[in-house]
Amino acid sequence: MTTRPAETSRQTLDRLWARGCALLGTPTAIMGGAMSWVSERHLVAAISNAGGFGVLACGSMGPDLLAAEIDATQALTDKPFGVNLITLHPELDALMDVCKQARVGHVVLAGGLPSGPAIRRLKDGGARVLCFAPATALARKLIKSGVDGLIIEGTEAGGHIGPVSTSVLAQEILPEVAEQVPVFVAGGIGRGEAIVSYLEMGAAGVQLGTHFVCATESIAHANFKAAFIKANARDAMPTVQVDPRFPVIPVRALRNKGTELFMQTQRDVIARFQAGEMDQKTAQLEIEHFWAGALRRAVIDGDVENGSLMAGQSVGLVREEQPTRVIIDTLIAQAEAALTQRAGGAPHPVPIADPVP
Repeated sequence: MTTRPAETSRQTLDRLWARGCALLGTPTAIMGGAMSWVSERHLVAAISNAGGFGVLACGSMGPDLLAAEIDATQALTDKPFGVNLITLHPELDALMDVCKQARVGHVVLAGGLPSGPAIRRLKDGGARVLCFAPATALARKLIKSGVDGLIIEGTEAGGHIGPVSTSVLAQEILPEVAEQVPVFVAGGIGRGEAIVSYLEMGAAGVQLGTHFVCATESIAHANFKAAFIKANARDAMPTVQVDPRFPVIPVRALRNKGTELFMQTQRDVIARFQAGEMDQKTAQLEIEHFWAGALRRAVIDGDVENGSLMAGQSVGLVREEQPTRVIIDTLIAQAEAALTQRAGGAPHPVPIADPVP
């Protein structure tokens, strides 16, 4: 009797994320999180060229600027990449048309629950659609609307965040919907062992943002990268809401003077509202618009004192600037080592720099 050779750790990894790879069209199911001002042509192309799946952050771009950015990205890579669109963008329809005309293969809809017509419009244009699902009920609703994949992102992530941790979301959502569509887990992931754990729970892949900020190909200012390399997990804290009449989506960022400035901005705007100088809607918009300019000041201009240092808690695992390919290869090596250990082998540990005290 012949026996089938034991599965290698890489074969196991490829089996675990096969559905994610098939959806993305990539050799690994590692998505790059869309980060405004950071996830532009250079980093997105680098992630895709390294075997991952880069995602352009449209943010507040208009149609012409997005079209130019897609074209520039396509000039840097012939590998699949996606575009992240904000559902509340006033020109969403035009942005979706840009993606169709540029033959973008994947679109990620973020920043709110997308409408059924928006999802159908993208799919009719030939794109595969992924959406964020903050709860099981919404995941089911999105599946009924025809999404091709879901992303569940926990509160450990950087930028605008929800209230539930990644591990709890994974336990809540994966058993319910993972067999219906591929689900990618995001928030606080910085090592390959964590990737394996979520894949074994039923995830089809993962999404990382913070871990790619200090990639060599990232255009983030040297000061911004230095702040990440110096930071620990406890430095990435969510913002606080001052007045319940003005609900503010928490933003996780490294604490600095900009954090204090946001608190003062809330107080000043609320005072102007109470004095009758503006209505409630205008006041709310002014509070929300704080972050757009603050993030650019930090990422592009390098003002890490007054700008916004949006970062996830995995920032404590970012220890140096590295090429994107090295980052992805290290994650894969860590994942393979974890799988070898699970199978009873004795893998060589894949090191990471000692934490800064």
